Amino acid sequence: MLATAGFAGFTGGAVLARRPDVSDAERQVFAAVNGLPVPLHVPVWAVMQLGSLGGVVAAAGVLARAGHPRVATRAAAWGTGTWLSAKAVKRLVRRARPAGALGAARVLGREQGGLGYPSGHAAVAATLGAVVAPALPGRWRPVGWAAALAVGPARVFVGAHLPLDVAGGIAFGLGVAGVERLVDGG
Repeated sequence: MLATAGFAGFTGGAVLARRPDVSDAERQVFAAVNGLPVPLHVPVWAVMQLGSLGGVVAAAGVLARAGHPRVATRAAAWGTGTWLSAKAVKRLVRRARPAGALGAARVLGREQGGLGYPSGHAAVAATLGAVVAPALPGRWRPVGWAAALAVGPARVFVGAHLPLDVAGGIAFGLGVAGVERLVDGG
């Protein structure tokens, strides 16, 4: 069920992302998040790393050291698989990054190259959230999910992605997590 819902959301977003223009609503959300105060950049950058390939390695390492080798292995395998898959599907959708799609965007840090939809960071973070959160003690599960879901807006804030890219990334990551549950019996 999670796989179907996630990939359906991703596909619906991909159809919208292939349009040549960015909707007014998406422009407004982008402007609001991307226009937040610049001093937030350092903490936002740290959160963003949860969706990187390095974040996958770090999460797996923390899980292994905490005595959860099976969850660590699943996080490493499925997080890496999500990262690689998101890179591959970007070529099918071919959506520009905000600077290219909007003509102007405030970019904090290094400007990202390549294509925008889906956000690989948001996809990886969503997959990791779905794999790791069930293994956390009950009171920590919302914290795990909050951290995972904060990665997407962080990518909009730094000018790396449009909001639809983030929504598509989250949907894609949840779709992968649904496949993980079918394969690993989670």
